[in-house]
Amino acid sequence: MLLLGIDVGTSSIKISIVDAASGALKATCTYPEKESEIIVHQPGWAEQSPDMWWAHVQQAISQCNAKKAYDPQDITAIGIAYQMHGLVMVNKDQNSLRNSIIWCDSRAVSIGDQAFEAIGRERALAHLLNSPGNFTASKLAWVKANEPETYSKADKIMLPGDYIALKLTGEASTSASALSEGVFWDFQSKDLSEDVMGYYGFDRSLIPGIRPVFSIHGHVTQQSAALLGLKAGIPVSYKAGDQPNNALSLNVTEPGEVAATAGTSGVIYGVTDHLLCDQASRVNTFAHVNYTAEDPRLGVLLCINGTGSMYRWAKSQFGGNMEYDTINQLSATSPAGSKGLRVLPFGNGAERMLNNKIAGAHFHNIDLNLHHTADLFRAVQEGIAFSFRYGLDILRENGMQPGIIRAGRSNLFLSEVFTRSFVNITGVPVELHNNDGSYGAAIGAGIGAGIYKHAGEAFTNKKPLGIIEPDGTDLETAYQEWKQLLEKILN
Repeated sequence: MLLLGIDVGTSSIKISIVDAASGALKATCTYPEKESEIIVHQPGWAEQSPDMWWAHVQQAISQCNAKKAYDPQDITAIGIAYQMHGLVMVNKDQNSLRNSIIWCDSRAVSIGDQAFEAIGRERALAHLLNSPGNFTASKLAWVKANEPETYSKADKIMLPGDYIALKLTGEASTSASALSEGVFWDFQSKDLSEDVMGYYGFDRSLIPGIRPVFSIHGHVTQQSAALLGLKAGIPVSYKAGDQPNNALSLNVTEPGEVAATAGTSGVIYGVTDHLLCDQASRVNTFAHVNYTAEDPRLGVLLCINGTGSMYRWAKSQFGGNMEYDTINQLSATSPAGSKGLRVLPFGNGAERMLNNKIAGAHFHNIDLNLHHTADLFRAVQEGIAFSFRYGLDILRENGMQPGIIRAGRSNLFLSEVFTRSFVNITGVPVELHNNDGSYGAAIGAGIGAGIYKHAGEAFTNKKPLGIIEPDGTDLETAYQEWKQLLEKILN
């Protein structure tokens, strides 16, 4: 039996084919090779085409099948991971009505702030565990106010992974986890939030049917099967946002367990069984993949927009034709502390942990006679690590005290400079694993289809690559300088 995992990322679509019995990866493909377009009509806006995602899913699966490393007819379940918080709107014919307003789009910040005050801060935090902020519900309110004709044509609204499942199966569905990441979910009533739906004037009919994350969300249609070279009737048995899914892929499902990722955005994600909320709403609490009303499992998420996006920008501006591996090796030739060069990596929209302020990206203390390319790249990586420390201190204020953090050896965690900077400045060891979002989605599909009884069974054969411990390198002085620069800008 084979499991197909689809990861709908901001940069690309990634596919993994996993052997259910052994957990072995049979094949993987990423499409496109170059990063997908983000459409920016105005500063602070960010959109992508849902139909581009679907076209890229088709290309990725086709390329994977062409490797002949497996028989596509042996695929028995499909799981989907996806970039969180994006808004997709479809009409009665299940066609997308407009580009998706994606996670790093900042246009709805003021709308969410007004809703927070109207609902009442204490009530919103007690019931939603978040402010409506810049999340999916507020983005839908922006469309309602600014594009009423589009809004009037909407039959269903959904998140990016829901749309791919819709194209595969013809069925629209969602989950408590998905609704909570859009800030539609009331954790007290354990249902759609009447406060949010009522304040924004949304009709309940816009929301697809609510199902558990691990459940059958539909079966692949004959039409989609023909497009993808798969057999009809395969169940889509798992859908989750990228960060809950990343946690699942690292077997982070129980209270006290913590995961991190440093891709386009950077995230620390800890699991709790308490209805925890940050009073300043700098971190967010969502229903985890194994959340139930009777036995709640919640993910507390610290997100930094400007991590991999900052490193990608630095590469494109200063790296010439160098690949990331070469840049990582070059940055290691600069000493810890980057010779005093400091980088604030906040140039990718409003930062939730900075109270939704757009701080921008900044370089400080450049000495034209001292600093070289290696120092610049190291300072970028250290600045990103410092932003994780800043966020982790917020999580600590909220009672989360991780003894170890699990992370996939991918993206920035491929860099020894970044990984050791992260460990030394946070003081928390990192346990590295071979994993990615599409692998986690495949495992989720196996759980949802009943092939595995629970996540623990799915990860029986998975072993960590190793643990990186703090090595005594002192970055605290550099971090405090960095923090003072950030606070000066914020104030």
